[in-house]
Amino acid sequence: MLSHGQVVRLIFGLKLRELRQERGFTPAELARACDVSVSYLNEIEKGKKYPKADKILGLSKVLGVTYDQLTSLTLSRRLEPISELLQSDLLKEFPLEMFGLDPLRIVELIADAPAKMNAFISTIFEIARNYEMRQESFFLAALRSYQEMHDNYFEELEQDVRTFCGEQNLSTQAPFDTTQLERVLSQKYGYRLNREKLAEYAALGRLRSVFQPKTRTLLLRPGLSKAQESFVLGREVAFNYLNLKERPYVNATFPVHSFDEVLNNFKASYFAGALLMEEESLVRDLQDFFGQATWQPERLQAMLTKYDVSPEMFMQRITNLLPRYFGIQSLFFLRFDQPDADAAYLLTKELHLSRLHNPHGNELHEKYCRRWVSIRLIREAREQAAGPAPSFVLGAQRSRYPNEDEYLCLSLARAGTATEPAVSVTVGLLCDDNLRQKVQFLSDPAIVQKRVNETCERCSIADCEVRAAPPVEIARRQRQQEAADAIAALVNGE
Repeated sequence: MLSHGQVVRLIFGLKLRELRQERGFTPAELARACDVSVSYLNEIEKGKKYPKADKILGLSKVLGVTYDQLTSLTLSRRLEPISELLQSDLLKEFPLEMFGLDPLRIVELIADAPAKMNAFISTIFEIARNYEMRQESFFLAALRSYQEMHDNYFEELEQDVRTFCGEQNLSTQAPFDTTQLERVLSQKYGYRLNREKLAEYAALGRLRSVFQPKTRTLLLRPGLSKAQESFVLGREVAFNYLNLKERPYVNATFPVHSFDEVLNNFKASYFAGALLMEEESLVRDLQDFFGQATWQPERLQAMLTKYDVSPEMFMQRITNLLPRYFGIQSLFFLRFDQPDADAAYLLTKELHLSRLHNPHGNELHEKYCRRWVSIRLIREAREQAAGPAPSFVLGAQRSRYPNEDEYLCLSLARAGTATEPAVSVTVGLLCDDNLRQKVQFLSDPAIVQKRVNETCERCSIADCEVRAAPPVEIARRQRQQEAADAIAALVNGE
């Protein structure tokens, strides 16, 4: 990340260069007037050096500004976007090194061409404003990119889990015995578990856990399923065992303060999933599942029962293992939420490995394609829901997009009554030669096949039985093309 000192030097250099050019000085002329070398002045303007007080005073006199004006962190209106970026938490906290980016090189790029960088940064900010991009969204997008760079498999975290289980003499037989985690948290890390207090806060009805660092007390909501509690306990173990200091204290959507907090939460969640679903065991089960000649959803259900985890935990875990052990690197993961039966479908989590997959989330308030298995199963689960017990459905679909890419989509959905929330999680696998070799049931006619698109507004499927909005974007593009053709004809004198 860029340090405060780097930011100060860069802003000073940008301001000095702008003033020099406004006053009509060449680098050699300003260097001679201030009794410094041209190379030293060049390093100042590029943000590599910060002059001493006497040199700053000499520069300010020659340029006709006060000492304070030259040393302030305020840039001119023309360079305001660069100043905003440099002084924002995003750039200060973003771990550039994690993506192989040298902070000093970023500084050099800005210093070498401030006007061009200013235009680029202004464009990025304008896009962010138009799409209401928050700092949290930026950090989460960066995290997804980080996962994609590593095919969502992190050997060091897998090894940490194996080492931890060995050190603590834990059994990893499925389903994982979570009393082992309670013992580790209380005896090794001094935790106290409270399963009553959180129930007193009605406004926090969907909050599963809160950690109180001062007393090292973990508040757990009464009535959590074994899968939910297991994940919370595994995550707490990870924060301590991996020594992750910056962390959220709740198991829910939380206000993001830094990228380290987002990254550490991901690492702890990954650790918990790997702990509850032991790597070698799950790989064997997936090999058996994919080796069946026909689509057998009961085997998918059996794996969920065996490991006693939530559908989301299970589907996210297999996205760790499919690239590594099956060579399936072209895949996506989606989570859809629907607060109640009349609400919009919200794409709340997505991950795309190896290439640009459909479907993607959009900020255009358009209707997601109702032919996606992710949404179809939510509707089916709601139709089957009866009484207080939510319904659970699973299914498979081969989805073909307009660009002719086809995906085998495995989806699990859970829904309550019409006034209760519903959720679905989906893993999509690109239907290529590798998948045909690894998944024996891929051609099973029992698997539904559908032509799909991204949103109703951009879909040209004429006979869609579940269309939720007219194809207004298709019509707009057609009008644009007709206008372009008419203009071309006029220009050519036709």
